[in-house]
This record gives sequence, C-alpha cells and structure tokens, in this order.
Amino acid sequence: MVGCCTLALWLLVAAAEAPLVETAEQPGQDPQPEGVAAGVESPAEDATLEPVGALDERARAALDRGLAYLARAQAAQHDGTFPRAGGEKYVPVPVTALAALAFMSAGSQPERGPYGHEIALAVDYLTARADMNASSKTFGYISSEGDELSRLHGHGFGSLALSQAYAVSPRTTRGRRIEEVLRASVRLIENCQGLEGGWYYEPHRSTEHENSVTVVLVQALRAARNSGIRVDTKVIDRAIDYIRRCQAEDGSFRYGLNTERTTVALTAAGIATLNSAGEYEGPEVSRAIEVLWQRLGLRDTKLRGSAARFEFYERFYLAQALWQHPDRRLFESWVVDERERVLADQLEDGSWPDTQFGPCYATAMNCLFLAMPEGLLPIFQR
Repeated sequence: MVGCCTLALWLLVAAAEAPLVETAEQPGQDPQPEGVAAGVESPAEDATLEPVGALDERARAALDRGLAYLARAQAAQHDGTFPRAGGEKYVPVPVTALAALAFMSAGSQPERGPYGHEIALAVDYLTARADMNASSKTFGYISSEGDELSRLHGHGFGSLALSQAYAVSPRTTRGRRIEEVLRASVRLIENCQGLEGGWYYEPHRSTEHENSVTVVLVQALRAARNSGIRVDTKVIDRAIDYIRRCQAEDGSFRYGLNTERTTVALTAAGIATLNSAGEYEGPEVSRAIEVLWQRLGLRDTKLRGSAARFEFYERFYLAQALWQHPDRRLFESWVVDERERVLADQLEDGSWPDTQFGPCYATAMNCLFLAMPEGLLPIFQR
C-alpha cells in the first residue's frame, strides 16, 4: 500500500452516485460480453441462485471477528487511531481511514450502527489532523506527525474515508466539519497535480509522479464529488490521461511514465481508476483485464503459496477491478479461492498479520474485501 504504493441511507447514496466522467455505459447494466478472460468458465445464469460473491456464514463470521478486533484495538489507543502492534512502519492516517471504511462497509455510520462510535472517533481524528490554516502552503493536508512515509498516499485514503462518512451524515455538526475539511482536502489535491497529470508523495506540485499515489487520489476525488464536493473536471481529465499513458503495450499498468515496471496490484488499481472515470469497458480495460487474468493464472500454477509483496493492497484493488466489471463471472471466478485464502489466514483473535504496517492495516483491508459484495459502501457499488 503506502510504501509502494442504516442500510437504507447507504443505498440512497449509492443510487445517486455517478462516475467522474459521464458515459453511456454504467456498471449496473446487464453485461453482454462477446468473450471473457481466458480461464473463466461461463456458468449458466439462474436468477434464483445466490451470487457466488455473496457472503456465506463462514465469511460473514470472519468479517464480524475482524471488525471486532479493530474495535478492540482502537479502544486501547484513546485517540481514534489504531496501533501498529508489531508493524515496522508507522502510518496512522491511512490505517485509521481504512479501518473507518471497513466499519462503514459493514453498514455502520458515524454514531449509528454497531460500530458507529468507532467510526466517529476515526473521523474526528482525521479531521483533527487536517491543516486548516488558510494561509498555510499545505492547507487541507491530512497528515500525522511522525509519519514520514504515507504522505499524499495517506491523505488520499483519509479523504476517501471522510467522503464516505460525509455522504451519510452531511447535516450533523460532525458532517459540517467533514465538509469543511473535504473542500480543503480536494483543493490541496488539485493544487498538487503535477505537469504530467499525476501526483507524487509530497503535498506540493512536482515534476515527479507515481501511479500508485495517483490512483488513490483519483478515487478520493471521485468519492468527494459523489458526496457533493466540487471537483475540477480538468484535473480529472489530466489524471485519467496520465493513467492511460502509464499503460504498457501488454495492457498492464506501470508505476510511472519513466519506468517499465508493472505489477498485478497496479494493473488492478489502474482498472479501478478507469472505472472511477466511468470506463468499465473498452480497449484499455479489456487489455488490462486480459493480462491481469494471465498473471493470476501463472501465479496459481507456478507460485502457489507465495504472497505478493503488497498482498493486501493488491487484493483491495483486484476486488474492485473485478467487482466493477460488467461481466460478473470475472469476480465470481476469482473470489471463491481468494476468499478461502483469506479465511485460512485469519488468527484466533480475528486479525490478520502483517509485518509492514501491522495487523490493523491487514485486518481493515481484508474486511473491506470480505464486505465488498454487501454493497453498502458507495465506492463499491456496481
């Protein structure tokens, strides 16, 4: 991640959600694909059957245990954050944001639902970490003292979490504070966009750029726009153009314009970002899906048992890329085995281990993965 890279309210928000760039195709349309990525079977559709992606009893229990672990971990901190608990790197802003998103993905909202109190604490921490000095060069920047690693990556996840919280509580006192911070946060993102259309790690305009930072910020802008915050469409256009130019000839996505390095994680993130712009089909998406499926197949055949370097970040974007695709067989063909891997790795206390950023990070990411088919978080709506 950082290193490299109630129910009725949710549904009302999701129903009004629109992509950053309007297109004729929407992900909720009945898919009529001419083909599908190699290796994906074409099961006969039966409207009476529960979708393969739906949570079964074991997955739902694992999600509940994971969220309960996060709540216990947060309670021990007293400031709304989550401990790294053995993680090597201190990144409180993105971990707090991801945990808040995980609680919201299961149906709670600030001060409402089983984890409403925990969300409120996390949201209050994030808004308190925003630089709201109008004369500051980093006005709107969400960061934490001591975190020298996440920078704009963390800001993007923080903005994403605040957007989702604001979407369901805009008229509260907390909602007004979130709106104030979100508007400043969006302006910071817009002002930091580089000449090539992408972003780098520091909260200022740079000649450098990096795709993993860019995809997080584009998704944050989409979420802010969908919650009613004005976003400059020219910024979005330049960002999407940058992401397209980061696509390699084989369809995968590179870390930037000046490197040939590609990964499964960044390719999935690239697809998810194009989805944010309303592009769910087309040559760029088709080529990326094809190479993604090939690489996943190769990994299963030759590298079974080995984990990706940034496995939780990768799973988070893989799930989004495949979930949003119009051909639902893609997600359903992938999620069965992936879910089994996740369930097998969960510890007795409900957490998942991670030596980089700690178990709260890993647990939040896996809870988001498990909850995605529930469709309660606006950014995960098909």
